[in-house]
Amino acid sequence: MIKSALFLSLWVTLGSTIIVAVVGTGTGYLLSRRRFPGRGLLEACLNLPLVLPPTVTGYYLIVLLGRRGLLGETVLDWTGIAVPFTWIACVVAASLMAFPLMLRSALVAFESIDPRQALAAASLGHGRLSTLFRVLIPMARKGLLAGVILSFARALGEFGATLMLAGNIPGRTQTLPLAIYEATLSGEDRKALVMAGALTLVSVAVMILAGRLDRRTA
Repeated sequence: MIKSALFLSLWVTLGSTIIVAVVGTGTGYLLSRRRFPGRGLLEACLNLPLVLPPTVTGYYLIVLLGRRGLLGETVLDWTGIAVPFTWIACVVAASLMAFPLMLRSALVAFESIDPRQALAAASLGHGRLSTLFRVLIPMARKGLLAGVILSFARALGEFGATLMLAGNIPGRTQTLPLAIYEATLSGEDRKALVMAGALTLVSVAVMILAGRLDRRTA
């Protein structure tokens, strides 16, 4: 059970971190370059998972992606895939909970860049995408890296929203935090301690790697 839960946690965390890194970077860039009515409300909605209880976020995911949800029924009809109680649900829950951390880091990183840098790149013939990938992202790399690391750590420890949308099915949707919870409830303290130790070791390894990457990009 420990190996399967650890493998699933790492798989879910990696997948959600990639999704969050791409979407969060893009969203942060767009928000840093655009001012429009309702921008504050949009930012507040995107950052809601930071302040809402994870179980509430998980409930909204059920309303949205459940078999009879606002989107879930359409997805089921078109693809035959039911999101709840699958590894996909684990990735969705972890991605949503980690997304605000990446968004905030990307937004701050891009807003800290002097707008004249983009103008200079444009004057040299760079288009918007070329400016983004060849100028702005390299300049914002430290902030973006911090967002990726925070997102990875948040996804790795995700519990509440995952429990609501994916359930706690051993070998299928039981990530390491859920396995620790189950072992604790059943009185298997030694097993819970081993899994908590494994999760801690992985987290420490990530932070050490993050520190090394941060020094290299300094």
